[in-house]
Amino acid sequence: MNEAIPVTRTTDHGTAKLMPDVDRERAWLLTVDGAPQSYVDLDDPAHLEFEYARRLGHALDLAGEPGRALDVVHLGGGALTLPRYVAATRPGSRQDVVDADRGLLDMVAEFLPLPAGSGIAVHGADARAWLETAPDDHADVVVADVFGGSRVPAHLTTLAYAREAERVLRPGGVYLANLADAAPFAFLRSQLATFAAAFAEVALVAEPGVLRGRRFGNALLVAAHRSPDIAGLARRVAADAFPARVEHGAGVRRFIGAARPVEDPDAVPSPVPPDGAFGIG
Repeated sequence: MNEAIPVTRTTDHGTAKLMPDVDRERAWLLTVDGAPQSYVDLDDPAHLEFEYARRLGHALDLAGEPGRALDVVHLGGGALTLPRYVAATRPGSRQDVVDADRGLLDMVAEFLPLPAGSGIAVHGADARAWLETAPDDHADVVVADVFGGSRVPAHLTTLAYAREAERVLRPGGVYLANLADAAPFAFLRSQLATFAAAFAEVALVAEPGVLRGRRFGNALLVAAHRSPDIAGLARRVAADAFPARVEHGAGVRRFIGAARPVEDPDAVPSPVPPDGAFGIG
């Protein structure tokens, strides 16, 4: 792109807009129907602008030895912020990006193209349908960041879906999901209960203000069969500009309370966020 001017397209799932950042020469904000979706700096793909993206980045950093290539599946593509991050921080990684909005993927490919040899394969498909066709032990990490109309789709919240993710992961693999909720946390508790039924270990990362029920916000779910590096993750998220807390073990069990795993017939999307809930962090 020669001129830093906004670009607007009607895609399969809404109105997408790419807006240049006046403070960073080749950085762009992607919004869909007015809600911020992704931020990408083409000159510095390791830069993560959004707070939830930084938390996912911290978890990805701890998913293997520093710099070691990983096989990663990203459910939800946006502007491919996290795939670009992994490609920059873990050269040689093989990554699949799955997004149902083919028009958005085409827009990103046209205006924010991937560098040659990125190792990133992009698939226009429903996240769960694609996952169900993926082979066993396919990935070291599965990252779920799927929002339709600012809500996590119901079919990506169930025990059957969680078991598909567990099947696709290798024994030492990690599942990461960007979720959003507010007190009394019916959705978030149900998601922790669901993934605790499919994985041996689950952890929750969120700002203290969100966990105390003061506001609607993002939460990072971490699930694995081997205990993740909780201490390392806690140090990293605590040092962020928007500090977060990690709940694990007994703390997560208390948070789950009486919540039960979600079966397909009972699944509902994540709650509707209040106006202005999703901003740039």
